[in-house]
Amino acid sequence: MPREYTERLAAAVRDVTPAVNRNYLPGHKAGGSVSRHTLDKLAPFIADLYRSPALIKWLEAITGDKLQASPADDPHAYALYFYTKPGDHIGWHYDTSYYDGSRYTMLLGVIDNSSCRLDYELHTKNPAIPDQPGSVQYPPGAFVLFDGDKLRHRVSPLGENETRVSLTFEYVMNPNMKPFKRFISNMKDSIAYFGFGQVFCRKGGKNEAA
Repeated sequence: MPREYTERLAAAVRDVTPAVNRNYLPGHKAGGSVSRHTLDKLAPFIADLYRSPALIKWLEAITGDKLQASPADDPHAYALYFYTKPGDHIGWHYDTSYYDGSRYTMLLGVIDNSSCRLDYELHTKNPAIPDQPGSVQYPPGAFVLFDGDKLRHRVSPLGENETRVSLTFEYVMNPNMKPFKRFISNMKDSIAYFGFGQVFCRKGGKNEAA
């Protein structure tokens, strides 16, 4: 990513830090999050970047799929994730999609003064191919792109006097989601990420529409 964009993202982190929702799930995750609904109000540059036609076209060339922005009621469409206290991490998981089609996750490095790594395992859902473990660090301006339903991954624990902030973009192939699955998705996001206020209380501004 161009340096100017990375610097603007870092500035957005400072703007939204007072709105970070800290969460802790014993044995699975600890950290802070800011949802797209709050970013729309406090850091609209992120929303503009997420919807950039040039970016989406480039990602389509990489994936070979037709991608769409997530619907306006999805708090996870774009979000910032803060690792700021020793031990902050997220355990092994898939980015389970409740949409009718596939969903791609794009992780962008924003601030990284840490020893954290994105550990992953390929082919875990294909019994014909042995699992392939790997581990990467993506510095500010770099990104990782994957189908969250297929990639098992985690972020290793934050060390002492370290900070890590990353940005997630989620793009879908089919924006349809059944109402019950939307409820499940919103409850998961409320408890594990953003808090009920950021997920359900979203009287938004100009960037609410996808």
